[in-house]
Amino acid sequence: MNSLPTVSRRARWAVPVGAVAVAAAVTAGSMISVAQASPELPLRTPAQLLAAVAGRTAPPPALTGTVVETASLGIPQLPGTSNMNSMMSLLSGSHTIKVWYASPTHLRLAVPVSLSETDLIRNGRQVWLWQSSSNSVTKMQLPAKAGQAAPATPVPTQLPLTPQQAASQALAAVGPSTAVSVQRNVTVAGQAAYQLVLSPKAGNSLIGKVSIAIDAAKNVPLRVQVFARGARSAAFQVGFTSISYVAPAAANFSFSAPAGAKVKVVTPPSQPAGHPAKAKVSGQYQVIGKDWMSVAVLPASALSGLTGAGNVAGAAGQAAQSAASGSGGSGENAAIMSALLGSARSVHGAWGSGRLLHTSLLSVLITSTGHVLIGAVAPSVLYSAAAQVK
Repeated sequence: MNSLPTVSRRARWAVPVGAVAVAAAVTAGSMISVAQASPELPLRTPAQLLAAVAGRTAPPPALTGTVVETASLGIPQLPGTSNMNSMMSLLSGSHTIKVWYASPTHLRLAVPVSLSETDLIRNGRQVWLWQSSSNSVTKMQLPAKAGQAAPATPVPTQLPLTPQQAASQALAAVGPSTAVSVQRNVTVAGQAAYQLVLSPKAGNSLIGKVSIAIDAAKNVPLRVQVFARGARSAAFQVGFTSISYVAPAAANFSFSAPAGAKVKVVTPPSQPAGHPAKAKVSGQYQVIGKDWMSVAVLPASALSGLTGAGNVAGAAGQAAQSAASGSGGSGENAAIMSALLGSARSVHGAWGSGRLLHTSLLSVLITSTGHVLIGAVAPSVLYSAAAQVK
């Protein structure tokens, strides 16, 4: 299990989220309640609302609720997207997450699926991840002193699984490159809410707007929706379908491994105090650009680490072979890379050559040298970034 990186002041209030294999679908928008009648809310400017949310340093109030996370990113069908216990299931479809939150050190997330369930529980310094389908348990004991490891609840993914986490990521991009407006006619999960609308000014951003519904009384994000440029339906959204600001019973955070369960004990990664961990994928990645125009550049070792080959042609062949044989723990990774490479088209320019996967909300460029560039930007932005990659 990996640790969430230390986040900025804007995100300190975010509910720590858990690690579960989830899936999502755009149609779940109908499941998130939006009232027909506009709530009568006092006028608040974008600056006032941003200050109220981004400037919040206290933890959110105790709550219980149900969250629906949805995604329709336009990527091809990938291996693992139909498997609820695969991280790839996050990239398409829909899923429901049950939330019990008492404090940053006492929370529980449950992801029920047909005939099984995955739970993440934090009770003080103890963290449990239980998967009923395999009757397996992962246990972690967090350090007693701050600074020995990341203070947030350790989770296997950094994908936003709650409105609070998604909002903190979106707010980090707010600046001169963003047009901000406010709507006052929204109700989510029965709560009257303001809605911040963030619109990237750059024409090369594939994101048309991000809408963040914020509880008018609690200043807690209730829903985040991401729209591709020109689209009427959200390509990604995560939001409460029900919420109650009531402290959950202590029993929700108590866990004992079921009889016969396979228990694995892991140790959280250590780091010096005041030095947050930086994400790595087979080597240090870099970011070119900023805000909405950011492009993540993974090193050549990331591709070879997934497939065992260091270039596009070799990666495609090796990935297909590994996927077919299912050899090693990287079999699913290789199958995923093979599917991506198979659906990408060949491109070339002054920057070099490679293969491009382009959807309404995401562009991925895999260069002939093995670098992987990813961003919610037009392909031309990736090409410019590729020319800067050493």
